[in-house]
Amino acid sequence: MRDFKKYDVWQLAHENVLFIYKVILPTMPSSEKYDLSSQIKRAAYSVPMNIVEGAGRNTDKDFASFLDNALGSAQEVEYCLLLLKDLEYISSETFNEANQKINTIKSKLINLIKSIRKL
Repeated sequence: MRDFKKYDVWQLAHENVLFIYKVILPTMPSSEKYDLSSQIKRAAYSVPMNIVEGAGRNTDKDFASFLDNALGSAQEVEYCLLLLKDLEYISSETFNEANQKINTIKSKLINLIKSIRKL
């Protein structure tokens, strides 16, 4: 079993969830409460949760599989951010900041997956 807290990608993903909750969600209209707001929340917290769950597994193969799921959720967050920008629910500046965060997370997940699969 691995300590998920030692992975910088987990820390970044956790910080991203906080950013989504504190910066992105308050800008959204109440009409999106059960739709797009809910979707981006679930996608965002799925990233660190999958890292945590995978770290609790006994094999590298299982861990890598959960990291793949985290990467898929990160992709979903990236699209939600683009949609929010295009719907003008967030500013271009907020989009750029959030997009940079999620792309860093994706890059680190890809590198971690590659390193685990090489073992």
